[in-house]
Amino acid sequence: MSECCGCGKTLEVERMQARQRRVLYQVLAINLVTFVMMMFAAWHSGSASLLSGSLDNLGDVLTYALSIAVVGASLAAKARVAMLKALFILCAAIAVAVGIGWKLAHPHLPLFESMGAAALLNLAANLLCLRLLWPYRQGDINLASAWACSLNDVYEGGAVILAAAAVWAFGAGWPDLLIGVVLLLLFLRSAWRVARAAWRELQLNKVAHAS
Repeated sequence: MSECCGCGKTLEVERMQARQRRVLYQVLAINLVTFVMMMFAAWHSGSASLLSGSLDNLGDVLTYALSIAVVGASLAAKARVAMLKALFILCAAIAVAVGIGWKLAHPHLPLFESMGAAALLNLAANLLCLRLLWPYRQGDINLASAWACSLNDVYEGGAVILAAAAVWAFGAGWPDLLIGVVLLLLFLRSAWRVARAAWRELQLNKVAHAS
């Protein structure tokens, strides 16, 4: 009987891990498509906020690929990968800062039509990813960090829509740069939170092994 119970638990774990991988593959594919779309729209419109969004999507693609790789791994391995995810978010923030600096040195009026259309499509894709990851937002740090990335994407999508509307309303490029700065701060905050959670898991794992 105990062997049957053990087999049942193993099968349940395997099914859970298969569901996690399936969801991560789905959000990875969505972010890969939106990255290509956002990069083209950022080039076409000359928008700093769209550029930051596209770089964020690229970081998410790498993040979800890492998440898939460690499904079923130990808590320590997942925490180390989460730390790497925080580094990806930080790199995206640095790239956004460079883009903002370049836009400040070469000011121009972005095309709000391209900004708005791309931002709406991106927001819809991000809301779908958030819905897929919603059941996994707590507990497993691997899936929780992926959900945190998706939540950031929703904020970013809404912010770029706001930037496009403000560029149209004011006929100026400063709202685009302002939203770019806000997204930069959001990325830095997210990197810190993911890194802190990963560090906490690593310390708890050390204590557990020491005892």
